[in-house]
Amino acid sequence: MTDRTESELVLPLPPDRIHRVVYFGTPGLAVPPLTALLDAGVEVPLVVSRADAKRGRGGGLQPSPVKAAALEHGLEVTTDPMDALDVEADLGVVVAYGRLLRRPLLDRLPLVNLHFSLLPRWRGAAPVERALLAGDAETGVCLMAIEEGLDTGGVYRRAVTPIAEDDTLTSLRGRLVELGVGLLTDAVREGFGSPEPQVGEPVHAEKISKDELRLDPDRGVADVDRRIRLGGAWAEFRGARMKIWATTPGPEARPATIEVGTVDEDLVWWCSDGGRRLVTVQPENKPRMDASAWANGARPGPEDRLR
Repeated sequence: MTDRTESELVLPLPPDRIHRVVYFGTPGLAVPPLTALLDAGVEVPLVVSRADAKRGRGGGLQPSPVKAAALEHGLEVTTDPMDALDVEADLGVVVAYGRLLRRPLLDRLPLVNLHFSLLPRWRGAAPVERALLAGDAETGVCLMAIEEGLDTGGVYRRAVTPIAEDDTLTSLRGRLVELGVGLLTDAVREGFGSPEPQVGEPVHAEKISKDELRLDPDRGVADVDRRIRLGGAWAEFRGARMKIWATTPGPEARPATIEVGTVDEDLVWWCSDGGRRLVTVQPENKPRMDASAWANGARPGPEDRLR
């Protein structure tokens, strides 16, 4: 077979309504688009999801959320994407599947992807996390063609949403999924049209590491707040890790007499340029608790630092 360019790998989509779809997805955020397709009357002859993995505290093997939802609907599920070539389908829909799809699948099945960013900004595995961490004013969803490159395909439809000051990763993902469901179901009913090439400088979205979730009050309140809103952010107190799950705005300026990293009697955690008031924390090896309950037990003093 003669090698083709990436753009030539994009197969033409049916000009009108889509009837049969192979669905590729793994995490919980990929369940609503699958359900929406079924509710719209689309046949799903096959669902492709990642292999069962250890999930939860029990450590036993559990199906992915998409696999579990598919089985509840009586759908056939596989872990091998090449199985999609053995069923009759108009289209493959990919939502947070977790693996790149390559030839010969690209040569034989038209494929689209719901990607949760405003491409070409935040191509890759963690677009929502990176948009939140970077302090982006807005983000969105792109319904895009799939090429061999990582999130390089043209965009059929897109939707934009502002990132609110109190958005968490959970709330932002939920809103993006809702927007994405609308894009997908509208395109399936009305047709996709022609994809438009991505315009702009690509920015890549690598997964967030545990080290990036470490809170440093020297970086300032805005940086601390964004990392907390990602979920799982942590700092050290008296040599042990403590996760910070929720804070509220505190004073906008730090008095020169108060050291960075101090937690005062009002539960204000002082950063270089102001404070955040602790609301929910989780000391190491303990459940989440109100910050007031933690402070009553730990009794942080002027010499202690949370950092």
